Amino acid sequence: MNRRALLAEATRELREAAVPSPEYDAQELLGHVLGLTRAALVTVDAVSESQAREFLDLVARRAARTPLQHLTGVAHFRHTCLQVGPGVFVPRPETELLAGWAIDSARASYESVARATDSYDVASRVRVVDLCTGSGAIAKSIAEEVAGAEVHAVELGEDAHVWATRNLAGSGVDLRHGDMAGAFADLDGTVDVVVCNPPYIPLEAWESVAVEARDHDPDLALFSGQDGLDAIRVLERTAARLLRPGGVVGFEHADAQGETAPAVFSGTGRWADVRDHLDLAGRPRFTTARLAR
Repeated sequence: MNRRALLAEATRELREAAVPSPEYDAQELLGHVLGLTRAALVTVDAVSESQAREFLDLVARRAARTPLQHLTGVAHFRHTCLQVGPGVFVPRPETELLAGWAIDSARASYESVARATDSYDVASRVRVVDLCTGSGAIAKSIAEEVAGAEVHAVELGEDAHVWATRNLAGSGVDLRHGDMAGAFADLDGTVDVVVCNPPYIPLEAWESVAVEARDHDPDLALFSGQDGLDAIRVLERTAARLLRPGGVVGFEHADAQGETAPAVFSGTGRWADVRDHLDLAGRPRFTTARLAR
């Protein structure tokens, strides 16, 4: 079967189903079936009948709003590739900005300590904690991109913890299973960077959540009380406990929480340099702060 005709048919079906990126998703699914990247699809003119059937079956499932990443089994995040599926939150591209901030902060902390001690050995390693790690996306990115990083991560969801275990195997990340509220008591007051992509959707906003997230991401990773800030309040207390004086925290929030999320931190008197950051679309996306005491 003709590759162009197949892609055109799939794109039409996905567009009619209101899938946000129909052409991209069609190409990703065909590449998955053929074992090729999207860029390499132009090298293929004909697709076998069995491959076409497999592809169109995946397209039908995507049209029913099964997440693209569940169909391919992988999610790309910064420079790494993660295994994902039912039971774990699929990492979003906008979270790469928060991960980038954490990576830059960890590098800066490491370089500062190394220069002060005139040593780049293990003693000068920077300590990073990723709370609510989910698939392990942020923790894995930091471990891969920051020389001298000692990375710790925790996840409460049982299914998500299984996915994180797979993704972080061999990375050197200390992964634990549990609630962030009491996590890493053994690290209290010694952490340089805390990063977190917590649940932040208000319970009342259930109907406004994208079908892919609402029906397939775990509720534990999405919803956080009536105002969406419950987990962020826990994060504030946990970060204050974990960080050394002058250590930094960064966390994602909903675009409607550009004032309320930072206020959770600025209202306690424990934090300096509380600042909110925009995503590439100009929407409030994540907050950073420095432990003042």
